[in-house]
Amino acid sequence: MKTARWPWLFALALVALVAGLSLGATRIAPGAVWAGLIDRAAGAGPIIRELRLPRVLLGFLVGGSLAVSGAVLQALVRNPLADPYVLGISGGATLGAVIAISAGIASPWAVPFAAFAGAMGTLLLVYRLSLVAGRRLDSHVLLLAGVVVSAFAMALVTAILMLVDASRLQNAFRWMLGGLWSASWITVRMFAVYGVVPLGVLLLSGRSLDLLALGEEQARHLGADPERVKRVAYLATGFLTAVAVATSGAIGFVGLLVPHAIRRIWGPLHTALLPSVFLAGGGFLVLADALARCIAPPVELPVGVVTALIGVPLFALLLKRRLA
Repeated sequence: MKTARWPWLFALALVALVAGLSLGATRIAPGAVWAGLIDRAAGAGPIIRELRLPRVLLGFLVGGSLAVSGAVLQALVRNPLADPYVLGISGGATLGAVIAISAGIASPWAVPFAAFAGAMGTLLLVYRLSLVAGRRLDSHVLLLAGVVVSAFAMALVTAILMLVDASRLQNAFRWMLGGLWSASWITVRMFAVYGVVPLGVLLLSGRSLDLLALGEEQARHLGADPERVKRVAYLATGFLTAVAVATSGAIGFVGLLVPHAIRRIWGPLHTALLPSVFLAGGGFLVLADALARCIAPPVELPVGVVTALIGVPLFALLLKRRLA
């Protein structure tokens, strides 16, 4: 019964990709999209192949990665409200990006590199704070450490923003709200180089997470090493989230909403849940980005604003149905 849902997920992902290529300040018919993909010299070929296709691919990779990270973290800390940004990674990335923007560094790679460095710094700090007795990773301490580190990073961000000039302040806020403006074939390749390995590790960890959900003693009896599973899941999730935030800014609600929605349809087993949330999360972010480009053209809303506007009422509806 559940295997019959895969074609629907693939179809929804395909619809999202076509919509992302067709919609925007300039509307392109699906037939012209196909022609542009095949022939670079076709009428819409340059727009499709050089602007929209890398943006759609990056959005799909980022959205799918955030959704997978959210599903893994919810299993890791056993908290349905956990998402990729609860570990302080977003706060660290934001701090790094804001420092680079406020310093006025002109290199196009300065902000992504600074965001990645900040994210990795908070990742390692939270990991070190969460080790109990020097070696055991405590999920509850992990959650608390992430919240504390994130609050400290955001306090520093606020202090920096109070001291910068208006033009840099606008750029900082634009980055903090999240968007795919900087998408290019270079950023797609960068995500592929740094994000594919941790994403693959998480997608292959479904059985281990299912065993961990039974309890650490039961998981150990069934052949799993709970401490190793938690360490690998945390580090892979943190690294993948750092790559996603560095390439697209802080985009919220994807890692929180999509796992909840798919879990209600698919069930709690992570072997099927993780690949399904990747497809759903990627499609969701691509559609949200297409909507952000269509609401008030030629102005583009930050996609993080659109995901929040969609995510809040949908998540409230899911909670209401769950508690009913």
